[in-house]
Amino acid sequence: MFTEKAITRRRMMKIAVAGTSSVAVGAVLQRRGASLMADTGATTSKGTVSKGTVSQVVVKQKCPDAPLVRGPFPILSTPFTTSGDVDFEVLTRQARFLDWCESPGMIWPQSGDSVSWLTRDEKLEGMEVLAKTSRDLKTTALCLGVQGHDTDDMLVYARHAEKLSPAAIISRPPDTGKTQDDLRQYWRALAAVTRRPVIIQTTGGTKFPPSVELLVELAEEFPNFGYVKEEAGSVIPRTRALLASPSIRRVFSARGAFGWLYESRLGTEGLITERVAYADILAKIWKLMQSGSDPAMLKDMYSKLMLMFNLKDVGLGNLRGYSLHLLKMRGVFDTTLSRYCLPKDSKQSSVRDLKLSKEAIDEIEWRFQSLKPYLKPGKFDG
Repeated sequence: MFTEKAITRRRMMKIAVAGTSSVAVGAVLQRRGASLMADTGATTSKGTVSKGTVSQVVVKQKCPDAPLVRGPFPILSTPFTTSGDVDFEVLTRQARFLDWCESPGMIWPQSGDSVSWLTRDEKLEGMEVLAKTSRDLKTTALCLGVQGHDTDDMLVYARHAEKLSPAAIISRPPDTGKTQDDLRQYWRALAAVTRRPVIIQTTGGTKFPPSVELLVELAEEFPNFGYVKEEAGSVIPRTRALLASPSIRRVFSARGAFGWLYESRLGTEGLITERVAYADILAKIWKLMQSGSDPAMLKDMYSKLMLMFNLKDVGLGNLRGYSLHLLKMRGVFDTTLSRYCLPKDSKQSSVRDLKLSKEAIDEIEWRFQSLKPYLKPGKFDG
């Protein structure tokens, strides 16, 4: 079922940590594999490890560094006014919503709608607005996104973010990166201007993601690196290899949370996703992952969350689709407008509203009903 089953022991050792012996890495993976088999009732040549009783593996802290940079960090969705401008007031309301939901963290600008469709000035202003808002939040740490077309572009955002003192920054590869050395020099330049914990997102920008070896190398070279949002290529083998490295401080699940439950069993310590509308659900799932106290509730919440995410497969859009309807329904957004590029590859943009039929809205709200027992009690008032 999982692609890592096709990965031979020899190939896994090749992508494991430089300086870590194959014996040590093998022992780490063997222990994790045994733990996972015990939880799922998997079989070996010696027979069944368990009788099928499932218990969630308690998520433990791999490294004590940056304790605030852990858990679910939803990426804020960029709101727009009816005139097509960025609605910074609603952006701050979204931050307060996450704090009301008790989300450990938040990220902006990072998703496609806040990187591809925004001007440099809009991104810089949004960073300032969120930095000011975050000072009054109780539980939600701010992580600012710094990436660019090339190194010079990225450094504009990185220097600005550093002045605003967020809890962390996150950076995806540059658009112009074509080799591992391109990515190495790009992130080394970032390391020279920030002391914040740096989360590296392994996809976006270039089509050439950073190798596991490069991520480990940067973590060994810079004490504020070693935090990874892993979502590239063969995710599970890469995640296992990263977690086997003593230099990697923390690995976050991604891919919209579709693999989060399984990956948390391997040792990921949080999630980076654009599913802001479910911030209270994500926060509760995270608490259960840490405590291991109620695996039945954990599975039930996660299953119903997947039922919501499946809406994208029935033609209702996704992040700039039905998710906008939910954000408006929950009192976070005022509009369901999105900015689109027009024409292709043009810097000009147009604004469109989300159009949903009554049938579509009924389907969204019918599925969302199953999550209501787990939502935070009360109503978010902005």
